[in-house]
Amino acid sequence: MKPFHEHAMNPDNGGNIPAPAIAGKAGLVSFFKKRLAPFNRGELSGSLGDMGTFIPLLLGMTVTNGLDFASSLLFAGIYNIITGFSFGIPMAVQPMKAIAAIAISQGLPPQQIFAAGICTGAVILFLGVTRLIDWFNKIVPLPVVRGLQLGLGLSLIMKGAQMVQSTNVWWGVDGMATGLAGFVFVIIFTRSEKTPTALILFSFGLLAAIYSNTKVLASLELGIYTPSFVHLSVDDFKSGFFNIALAQIPLTTLNSVIAVCALSADLFPQNPAKPRSVSVSVGMMNLIGCWFGAMPMCHGAGGLAGQYRFGARSHASIVFLGSVKIALALFFGGSLLALTRVYPVSILGVLLAISGIELALSARDQADRESATITLVTAGATLAFSNTALGFVIGWSLSLLAKKWPSA
Repeated sequence: MKPFHEHAMNPDNGGNIPAPAIAGKAGLVSFFKKRLAPFNRGELSGSLGDMGTFIPLLLGMTVTNGLDFASSLLFAGIYNIITGFSFGIPMAVQPMKAIAAIAISQGLPPQQIFAAGICTGAVILFLGVTRLIDWFNKIVPLPVVRGLQLGLGLSLIMKGAQMVQSTNVWWGVDGMATGLAGFVFVIIFTRSEKTPTALILFSFGLLAAIYSNTKVLASLELGIYTPSFVHLSVDDFKSGFFNIALAQIPLTTLNSVIAVCALSADLFPQNPAKPRSVSVSVGMMNLIGCWFGAMPMCHGAGGLAGQYRFGARSHASIVFLGSVKIALALFFGGSLLALTRVYPVSILGVLLAISGIELALSARDQADRESATITLVTAGATLAFSNTALGFVIGWSLSLLAKKWPSA
């Protein structure tokens, strides 16, 4: 399999930050001056371009798996600011979709989620530092990766539908009718590139939660939040790696590194992201944040495209977004969890389904018969066995057989 854009695979000095520019105090000041960018309505709008993925997956893992909402929000904000100044483009910070999909659909404990993030981060960092990222991209067939995305996307869609049905009432603020109305809203505006459907639905759900539980506002308390260190066992790492990380690693190398660099070269030809620097960024985010209860995170081509589509043209958008995230996490902290506990399940189900649809749609580029077959078999195995690692092995095996015995 060829890389998406070979011209995006040639790092200069292995990173986006020139070493001489950050040497010494004067160099540091000069570096930040060069990174300053005007903030306008386009940047404000663009900062919301990735919320359709970020919000539902963060909320889903908070409600379903018990993740610390404030810690994930805090570290996501820190990463937004650091990567914004480092890359100089609106580089998205997203939840790792495969990890989130598996965790939410199977109701896994948070310790396994953190361990999976650390394992994935360590592998991606190693691939980046050793420059093996290009080799890994070549040996993992694209149809297998797309099959994993399709299978995990469908699992999120099914989980979302089950959540809507689990309300067991038709009418009311949190009922099946509300969920169906949410699905209809998404379908109506599915072709609109300027309508942030997930953000609108999230805001509606937030207002509904406050309306039906007015006391929740009183539980919001100002204070300084500090994350806590998470203790993980050997069993957590074993389960996290084989049950979760094994599916995330190929997705991260493809979508969070290779595809991001290719897209950045198209959108920002004067300042494209380099594979090695993106790999190091993804690795360090998870090797640090997951130890303090933050959800596993990465960069994503879809997030970069979404923020650009909504008007972001520089890092100013995500620096602003990161500042807002940090402020909310630091000053409201754990009290934000009170809102997640009363958030309408029907709306959350729709939000998860939206994320599932976006993830599953990644497979639509596998049009020829052989690629489509491998993609569908990988997705089917992932769903049938509820095991992404097994789905990955089956899909990869089929791909190797197809190469050895090509059709006449």
